[in-house]
Amino acid sequence: MKTHDLSAWRHEHAFDGGNVAGERGTRAVMWITAVMMVAEIVAGWSYNSMALLADGFHMSSHAIAIGLSAFAYAAARRHVGDTRFAFGTWKIEVLAGFTSAIFLLVVVALMVVGSVERLWSPQPIHYLEAIVIAVIGLLVNIVSAFILGAAHHHHGDTHSHHDESGHGGHAHHAPQQQAHHDLNLRSAYVHVMADAATSVLAILALVGGWLYGWDWLDPAIGIIGAVVVALWAVRLITDTAKVLLDREMDHPVVDEVREAVEAQGLASETHITDLHVWRVGKASYACAISLLTHDRELTPGKVRSWLAQHQEIVHTTIEIHQCEEVHPLVSGS
Repeated sequence: MKTHDLSAWRHEHAFDGGNVAGERGTRAVMWITAVMMVAEIVAGWSYNSMALLADGFHMSSHAIAIGLSAFAYAAARRHVGDTRFAFGTWKIEVLAGFTSAIFLLVVVALMVVGSVERLWSPQPIHYLEAIVIAVIGLLVNIVSAFILGAAHHHHGDTHSHHDESGHGGHAHHAPQQQAHHDLNLRSAYVHVMADAATSVLAILALVGGWLYGWDWLDPAIGIIGAVVVALWAVRLITDTAKVLLDREMDHPVVDEVREAVEAQGLASETHITDLHVWRVGKASYACAISLLTHDRELTPGKVRSWLAQHQEIVHTTIEIHQCEEVHPLVSGS
């Protein structure tokens, strides 16, 4: 076979189109967060507010983590053609989301330690000044959430136009899956929302202490805020770890693959002997399937046609064992 005859069978392993709007949004939010982080830390030390100081250090982790998200977008885009990545570079973004969640847990520990220390050794607080800074921090978080939310919707709309023009039956749900599964953008959004929550709690604590003299409320609210943030971090760690470890064989798409093959292969007594499905993009999956059949005419191309209705399956490796044969017929795409 001539070399040029192979070109039609070669294909790219870039299974995810990236998120330009998400990259631009996370970069903008990173700089906004960094500026506010410095302001809150300085104000927290100056006005002796543990809640405000915790919020400032918490925001410092956001500046790093959101910067990591922006870097991950750029790295995934830059290395998209690198053949050393067997299934593309999308998981760079997922790894950034996982790392961001770890950052959140570290900050939670610092928040708890600092708050407990202030419960045992209360310090005077300059309430009015601290409240003003906390309110400004909350406004910054709202603006940042709006920027990331706009990037989320822009990304979904972009894929919607693309899918409607290029695919058939399943195009109606692909955009929502694409946007929902941008774990890198979601990690940045979780950081912003976590900081917004701690800002709200800090304001409540400062107002309560200012009006009623409840000095204990400031560190107590700091502990409550740490618990809320920890819950969000654990959820993000779980979701990103599933993707990184390819632990998604309980995803509905796996059942859809089984049903498609078993329904089409029922007449020829075609059975699935081995099946592996894993994510290679926000809403893109690879599939490796091994079949045992009595149908001598069954080919990998025919099996691939059975799966064609599921556009989220973008890469398939099909192995067919004829019942009376020893050597399998294998095909990848």
